Amino acid sequence: SLWGVWLLLSYCCGCGWCYAPENRGYRLCPSACWWWRGSGGHTTEILRLLGSLSKHYNPRHYVLADTDKMSAVKIRLFEEKRAERDSESLYTTHHIPRSREVQQSWSSSVFTTLYAMCYSLPLTFRLKPDLVLCNGPGTCIPICASALLLGILGIKKVIIVYVESICRVETLSLSGKILYHFSDYFFVQWPTLKGKYPKSVYLGRIV
Repeated sequence: SLWGVWLLLSYCCGCGWCYAPENRGYRLCPSACWWWRGSGGHTTEILRLLGSLSKHYNPRHYVLADTDKMSAVKIRLFEEKRAERDSESLYTTHHIPRSREVQQSWSSSVFTTLYAMCYSLPLTFRLKPDLVLCNGPGTCIPICASALLLGILGIKKVIIVYVESICRVETLSLSGKILYHFSDYFFVQWPTLKGKYPKSVYLGRIV
């Protein structure tokens, strides 16, 4: 819901408010943001979040798995519609190898994830995003790891926001179990998960 999105972004990005003398008030500073796009339901959920973002979240850099053709089409249609409302809207799309295919073995996914890191690291270091927003697909792991490395090396602190999928009621996804320990803000959409994972933030249903 729009209310849920507003709560989420206010919770995460309150430090993004800055004073603008020309407007005699406060406004959101423009932010270069990364949105990690998965396929299927993950794409649908994150598009709902992005649909309520203000124009200050600009430019938007979408990172997709190179085999995910469906999400690429959805992004283009979404951004074309957004550009009708905001002529200054900017976005780019980038592709990296998929960390793990459906039904791929866990042992082999270690090597494919490392392979994806070879592409995500230079991309992250080049764009230096302010914020990374992801919601579950396994290929977001190399992107978040690259963002963490920027901070470890003292280059730039990147805020990592993870929103667990609405379909996760009792347990976290594998990506969620990993990023629960490393994300700056970790959102769940069911109270049962909040009880199991005390670091998480529960704001009700937000997508």
